Amino acid sequence: MEKYISHSPEETTEIAERFAKRLKSGDTVLYTGEMGAGKTHFTKGIAKHFGIDEEVTSPTFALVNEYIGKPSVFHFDLFRIETYDDLYAIGFFDYLDRDGILAVEWSENIEGLADNLESVYFVDIKKLDENSREITVSRKES
Repeated sequence: MEKYISHSPEETTEIAERFAKRLKSGDTVLYTGEMGAGKTHFTKGIAKHFGIDEEVTSPTFALVNEYIGKPSVFHFDLFRIETYDDLYAIGFFDYLDRDGILAVEWSENIEGLADNLESVYFVDIKKLDENSREITVSRKES
């Protein structure tokens, strides 16, 4: 387990960019953290590491934003997703077969999601104050 303290959204993005060096196609990053914690800023850093220069935004209404790169980054928001049927309906599991990394906000809404995925990293972001965040990164044990 690794812990980082970020003092700004830009620093959160930089931490994520360094973290992304270990990611490869087929990996899933499951985020936990309250609204406004910095999950999308973390995804910006992942996308930046893989040379994706388009604007990364929260997929709240789209449910998934696709950022095409080598590998691509598929950014999910499960805030309004409650069941595995919902996951299948939005094509979540189809993305596992594509050349990419899944970055999943509100992963805690689907109980046991990590148990059904192969290569998983957990990123928990806690607000310490208006600008500071504690970021905890861990890996699913095989």
